[in-house]
Amino acid sequence: MNKPEYNRESFYQGAHIYKISQIHTTQKELDIVVTEKDQQILRELGEKIAGIGSLPIQQKRAQMWSQLNRLEDSKPMVWMDDICWNEMDVDGELQLQTSSRFCQRLEAELRQTIYQWDHMPGDMVVEPVIYSPLVLTNTGIGISVEEDTIKKEDDSLVASHRYHVQIKDEDDIEKIRMPEITHHEKKSEENYQTYHDIFDGILTVKKRGTPGFSYGPWDDIIHFADFQQVLLDLVIRPDYLHKLVDRFVTAYLHCLDQYETLNLLALNNTNVRIGSGGYGYTNELPQSDYNPNHTRTVDMWGNSKAQPFDGVSPEMHEQFALKYERRWLERFGLTYYGCCEPLHGKIDILRSIPNLRKISISPWADINEAARQISNDYVISLKPNPAILATGKWNPGSARDELESKLKVAKQYNCKVEILMKDISTVRHEPQRLWEWAEIATEVAEKFA
Repeated sequence: MNKPEYNRESFYQGAHIYKISQIHTTQKELDIVVTEKDQQILRELGEKIAGIGSLPIQQKRAQMWSQLNRLEDSKPMVWMDDICWNEMDVDGELQLQTSSRFCQRLEAELRQTIYQWDHMPGDMVVEPVIYSPLVLTNTGIGISVEEDTIKKEDDSLVASHRYHVQIKDEDDIEKIRMPEITHHEKKSEENYQTYHDIFDGILTVKKRGTPGFSYGPWDDIIHFADFQQVLLDLVIRPDYLHKLVDRFVTAYLHCLDQYETLNLLALNNTNVRIGSGGYGYTNELPQSDYNPNHTRTVDMWGNSKAQPFDGVSPEMHEQFALKYERRWLERFGLTYYGCCEPLHGKIDILRSIPNLRKISISPWADINEAARQISNDYVISLKPNPAILATGKWNPGSARDELESKLKVAKQYNCKVEILMKDISTVRHEPQRLWEWAEIATEVAEKFA
């Protein structure tokens, strides 16, 4: 038996949501070794996915997500992501049995999908499809994150980070380079043919480019610049900060242009996570003039966030963040904004975002103020506090009370809501906590339909 290689992002259903700033390559991970035994294991898992994906409830739920994303009447939709998979195994359900890294990566994602469906589906949607990703390399932005990390436990997915300061003044801005993207077409085709050979007759295999990016210039900048100094520089050196963020965004847009020109993008109006929220199902995308052979950014959802600006005034948020984020967001057909930063005091400035459809309302936001201002203009992407799963003693009553109180406020203002339990660092090695939370959230959502 092999220990699963856990990761936060799903490479099966919602795969390959990259940060443009990172240097990445999928080539090493895609050295293809598939034994006869490995293929049989993957085919058996594929058959389970095909059975789940063919259930009538999948189409019904996809339609419900689409209704929500169109701001039509819909029950609050429930989903979980950023799961602490290292604590979730029960009776060997997540134990890997294949031998090669290529097969183990596939196997881990298939097993996680089946596990989530069996134990904590919420309004999860599984399709009888598996995507073969394009093999791409990104040269990055000229500098890489340098950090010291301290892990809390040997198997924990959570670590403390101390980032080394690499950008201190205007001279350092020149370190930021324009990323270059390369598509390794031969490797992509080899990858696709292998997927097809493994799952032939079981799952539909589709070659797919990148269905979105995790975008947040300031979230990246603080990996290279001193955060406390950045906050001071908002007042002391504003011109320097304008040049810094402008350089980052220009680099990101240079990269995005290449993805679009080289035809490396994929639609995300399906069971792909949008920003820090739920699925992107909608019939508003792609655009009416869409060419199925070439996806454009305007055919997709986009997203942005500025988590380091949680304590920054709306005026400064507009001046130093949103002004630059709109350069990215205006490229997309629909957009999602926010992550963990409390945004209840900034709804007015967010209205300037073109095609904004969803706003993240984190555990630290004032749900009363957010619901009052948003009403039914946007989807509230409601984030319950994951700390409730990490307490010494699990209290399902508190979980229910939190959800009911927040949904009661949302209903008062006729809000459209999705409920996302995310950033789950630990369940104290009691996976049943998350299973029960999913049941509670589903019941409460039905109650407030």
